[in-house]
Amino acid sequence: MQKIRKGDQVVVIAGRDKGKRGVVLGVEGDGRVLVEGVNLVKKHQRPIPSRGINGGIVEKPLPIQVSNIALFNPATNKPEKVGFRLLADGRKVRYFKATNEVVDL
Repeated sequence: MQKIRKGDQVVVIAGRDKGKRGVVLGVEGDGRVLVEGVNLVKKHQRPIPSRGINGGIVEKPLPIQVSNIALFNPATNKPEKVGFRLLADGRKVRYFKATNEVVDL
């Protein structure tokens, strides 16, 4: 089970995009995540008429290390650390360590 999952709202806590908020688009196996609107780079795209791809300069997001992001807590409007806990019925869930609130039920 991972602390950061696809669809989570996260805040960048380190790097050039520090303070930006976005939604996780994907999680890679090597400890990197793709976040919407974060770590954008410009790529020079060559046109490929047979595939219908236009040429030009396009912006695309690159993955960022999972250690440089934190899960956003909407109750406190702050990024917080996440831990794991077993519920009484045996389910393993994530919770915010500062407020002891369960993230996903």
